Amino acid sequence: MNKYVRLMGLAAAILISVLIFLNRDKFGNLESYGYLGIFLISVLGNATIILPIPVILTAFLGGGIFNPAIVGIVASLGATIGELTGYMAGMSGRELVENKKRIQKVKNWMNKHGLWTIFVLAVIPNPIFDLAGIVAGATRIPVYKYIIVVWLGKLIKFLAFSFLGAGAFSLI
Repeated sequence: MNKYVRLMGLAAAILISVLIFLNRDKFGNLESYGYLGIFLISVLGNATIILPIPVILTAFLGGGIFNPAIVGIVASLGATIGELTGYMAGMSGRELVENKKRIQKVKNWMNKHGLWTIFVLAVIPNPIFDLAGIVAGATRIPVYKYIIVVWLGKLIKFLAFSFLGAGAFSLI
């Protein structure tokens, strides 16, 4: 891949993250659009690299208002699409991430455990997942494998939070 194309991809991923983070307060109104709003919040919230956006709260609240199974599925699909920015950043800035300590730690986990690392990090709410996406892109894991594993992990996570939200709202 041409060096300039990789740098442009990395710059685009960073720009998307910064724009979403700076405008995060405007995304709250998307919930009034139902499942489409949850999907869009999930895409945008997961498109940020390293900058936290509380998408789990959207699934929790959405599960209390809408069908929690559909909320979990919709949120996980949006999150999976959003996580492609980290993957793109890794593909684009491969040489920029080689010697970073935290990235090396995730890379070692992935060398040892393979796609299970991505799956587990997708299930557990944590800020490290973005690093796994970057490593997956940098190490050229096929994008279809990345998408499938991320979606399965995110599906479990968002189904759990949406059903927790449904249960919490039924208590009130």
